Amino acid sequence: MTHQLVLAYGLHKKMNIYEPHRASLNEMCLFHAEDYIKHLQRVCPSVYSELARDNANETLNSKRNYSIGDSDCPVFPGCFELAEIATGGSMDAAIMLNHKLADVCINWAGGLHHAKKSEASGFCYVNDIVCGIIELLKYHNRVLYIDVDVHHGDGVEEAFYTTNRVMTVSFHRFGDGFFPGTGDLLDIGCGEGKFFSLNVPLKPYINDAQFMDVFSSIVEKVREHYRPDVVVLQCGADSLAGDRLGTHNTSIKAHGACVRLVKSWGLPTMILGGGGYTVKNVARCWTYETALTLN
Repeated sequence: MTHQLVLAYGLHKKMNIYEPHRASLNEMCLFHAEDYIKHLQRVCPSVYSELARDNANETLNSKRNYSIGDSDCPVFPGCFELAEIATGGSMDAAIMLNHKLADVCINWAGGLHHAKKSEASGFCYVNDIVCGIIELLKYHNRVLYIDVDVHHGDGVEEAFYTTNRVMTVSFHRFGDGFFPGTGDLLDIGCGEGKFFSLNVPLKPYINDAQFMDVFSSIVEKVREHYRPDVVVLQCGADSLAGDRLGTHNTSIKAHGACVRLVKSWGLPTMILGGGGYTVKNVARCWTYETALTLN
């Protein structure tokens, strides 16, 4: 839907659109455990068929299922291909930024921030963000990761919790058992990564003015102190008012203001999708933010 809206507004004439490569097993295993990725590949059939379904059920019922097949990580045909494409897109974006072939790269299919090293979580099977950041670290000393999804970016934070080469900043609803239950103000990283994880836990119903004020004051200070070489911005649209799973009271204007501010820094930037469960609002938001990126 986002792609069709981008085309309808003629935005494609202002940028280059690429088909991403499909991430290989080796590329996914830059972060994920090989046994986990192989299990995911086995359990996710490419097409509907009796045999594929039986094989999938047999694998799912094995002792270790890596949380695949749970209520929030169901198995469906094409699931593994989707993970390959989303991850390939974020890695391609990182490669283009590394070689200065673009100033800003957008992968709305990416932003799957909950996937862990050996576990699926929250509709996320492969963590394209972590794979993309690992690629960026080949050419950049410091990567700043900013997450405005209504849910805490737990998979990305966990991956880089002990390093100072990636700073993670997450703005998210927190408390009352809200998924995933992590992202406390006191979670600040450890070892060399101490003070390089920053969590901004929010109460429900935060409005535009409050969100823009909190976001701008915090990320400007982070940029000033951390001095990143490159920025990765996860734009989960479940932080919009009216989302079926979200609890913010924010509009597309405030969501887009985050993109506008980060873009104004003039740093190489990767923009990613993420959550969003009122689909028409997600498509509107990401099309608007594509337009902001293109001025």
